[in-house]
Amino acid sequence: MAMSSSGMDGPVANINVTPLVDVMLVLLIIFMVTAPMLQQGVEVNLPKATTAPLQGDSEQVVLSIDAAGKIYLGKGNELQMEQLAEKVKAVMTAKGGLDQKIYIQGDTDLDYGTVMQVMGQLHKGGITQIGLVSDPSTSGGDKDKGDRKKLGK
Repeated sequence: MAMSSSGMDGPVANINVTPLVDVMLVLLIIFMVTAPMLQQGVEVNLPKATTAPLQGDSEQVVLSIDAAGKIYLGKGNELQMEQLAEKVKAVMTAKGGLDQKIYIQGDTDLDYGTVMQVMGQLHKGGITQIGLVSDPSTSGGDKDKGDRKKLGK
């Protein structure tokens, strides 16, 4: 039989870490199970939005892209992708500098990659203030449920 040499029979001041380890292992398992679920795609419906109309005191520069991928600056000035950066940069410089915004108005049936290419060309030209224009939603319901796409698949 082992006896304490100090002769004190008080409470033992050791920390029991077993419950802490159990809780940590349960949390680890929960996070391991839920992490792959966070990376799944969600349903979105673009390009409708319920924002207020744009307000501005100067003339806005609008870049339009139709369903075929043709790019227009303003009302009917068709541009090619290769000359997009230099032409838009010249127009923006003439209208007040590269620090003002340019708005991209894309067709609903337009390929998303085309919009990204246009934005990339604008960035190459030094234009960083880019806005995307959408039609305001007129109804509270979702009338285009058949047009939903699954992202991340």
